Amino acid sequence: MSDRISVNIQDGVADVRLNRPDKMNALDGAMFNALVETADGLAADSSLRAVVLSGQGRSFCAGLDFSGFQGMAGSDGAEATRSITDAEPGRITHKGQQAVYGWTSLPVPVIAAVHGHALGGGIQLALGADIRIVAPDAKMSVLEIRWGLIPDMTGTQALINLVGLDVAKELTFTGRTVSGTEAVQLGMATRLAEDPRAAALELAAEIASKSPHAIRAAKRLFNNASKVSTADGFAAERNEISKLIGSPNQTEQIKAFFEKRDPVFADPQ
Repeated sequence: MSDRISVNIQDGVADVRLNRPDKMNALDGAMFNALVETADGLAADSSLRAVVLSGQGRSFCAGLDFSGFQGMAGSDGAEATRSITDAEPGRITHKGQQAVYGWTSLPVPVIAAVHGHALGGGIQLALGADIRIVAPDAKMSVLEIRWGLIPDMTGTQALINLVGLDVAKELTFTGRTVSGTEAVQLGMATRLAEDPRAAALELAAEIASKSPHAIRAAKRLFNNASKVSTADGFAAERNEISKLIGSPNQTEQIKAFFEKRDPVFADPQ
């Protein structure tokens, strides 16, 4: 495991922390690799129930490492960024996109706990989570326009779904900074907390106490809802519920409720 990210798993909850506090967890090649590899590793863990994604130090993620922009200003700028913008073999993403999409496509809920700065690639990483709990004074910006770029780490897709087309355009065209409070008002974040990580871990523990088969099924349905027709969405619901009804974990959920005890669930296979 890279020293760029730490992972601690307890009771089915993965506490994942970007670990480059001296650089405000800025994204360099090693951090991109670590994000992809960590998400891939967690995806293979059938005992996993939920993930909390946060940053060590004073910020969530300040975006692309500024030293990378100095290279982009020179003649070899394209080569400097090729390792993260070339398509990944066997994926629908390039590495920068996969560093975010790996968390979106993780089969369990991912909660981003945002404090300090979430700028450029940092805000896109937060948008890749299922839920965002943010500090009121967090500073968030789709910052790429400052460097003559566009958000290309899945941000254009996620932002539209959360805030609508016009607001997504305004934030992208201007690169303006919004507070955590405004981010919630816009729909870009889920809710506020003075201590986002503590609140995220509490929520993750609650999710982890529910049937993992039902939670994973719900995430699949929600992730695909905007990509399929209404008829296909209804068919997907029917398919998922037919597999859940009478299954061992669903039966255990009912028994535990009436017996007034905590359920004991089997891991998904």
